[in-house]
Amino acid sequence: MSNPPVRRLPEACNSMEELRVEIDRIDAELVGLIAERARFIDRAIVLKQRDRLPAYIPERVEEVVANVRRLAGDLGAPEHVVETVWRVMIDEFIAIESGRLAGAATAPDVPRR
Repeated sequence: MSNPPVRRLPEACNSMEELRVEIDRIDAELVGLIAERARFIDRAIVLKQRDRLPAYIPERVEEVVANVRRLAGDLGAPEHVVETVWRVMIDEFIAIESGRLAGAATAPDVPRR
């Protein structure tokens, strides 16, 4: 059994190397969470097909954005950065949903920007 990675607080990092190790660890955790979110989006596609719902539901998008802005504020994260990241992520997941709901075999896995 391997030991969990050592987690340092930012102020405990005394070199750029130590800081970069922590940023890389956080990035890996974020990618893992995005992968988990993607699995729920896959399930949403199935349920939206069944219930004949569109990929894009504007009220839900705004609800999600308001929730993450509130969380960002509570946790001391820059709200505008969190909102921007979430809006891009939501747009990309909606594009995947739209493609699949339209009957595409696979959604493109390329940036649209």
